[in-house]
Amino acid sequence: MEVVAVIDFETTGLSPAQGDRATEVAAVIVADGEVVDRYQSLMNAGVRIPPFIESLTGISNAMIRSAPPVAEVMRDVSDFVGDYPLVAHNAAFDSKFWDAELARVQRTRAQDFVCSLLLARRILPQAPSHRLGALVEYANLPVAGRYHRALADAEMAASLLMYLEDELLQRHEVRDVSVELLRRIQRAPKSQLAKCIAARRA
Repeated sequence: MEVVAVIDFETTGLSPAQGDRATEVAAVIVADGEVVDRYQSLMNAGVRIPPFIESLTGISNAMIRSAPPVAEVMRDVSDFVGDYPLVAHNAAFDSKFWDAELARVQRTRAQDFVCSLLLARRILPQAPSHRLGALVEYANLPVAGRYHRALADAEMAASLLMYLEDELLQRHEVRDVSVELLRRIQRAPKSQLAKCIAARRA
């Protein structure tokens, strides 16, 4: 598979459209089946973190006050991932914050997201749950740190991505797993995985 950047945000809530902002971002670069580079930073967007989110993530308002400005962090992480394809677990969430925070620094992304959640639903339909933590446990992947911290979640999403790639190579006998194939799989109905892969083999 090509080199990809797996990203994860921690935020003050669920929707940038409702005024929620990012509090932490991480990105890990995956090449040749391993993480080869990492970026992580808290960021100060000048908004308060609700108590529920603080208890979930462990990121406090005091930590954010001393963090670098969000604009500086977003420019840095955007430069760090460059043009690599982007991956996230539940990319519908992370892509919204990526786009919203980039727009504030007059940048836009050029690449589409691959969603490891959608991929897992299709490649591991038998898993009891498709939340990141449940999949890490199901696949016996290493727990990289505290859940709901950006770097740990990005590392675990990267491990999951590599596990899903192995499933396609070994169990489904795909010769070459490309980002384009992953995007096709995540768009396909769950019942159409075999057809999607067969089209790749043809």
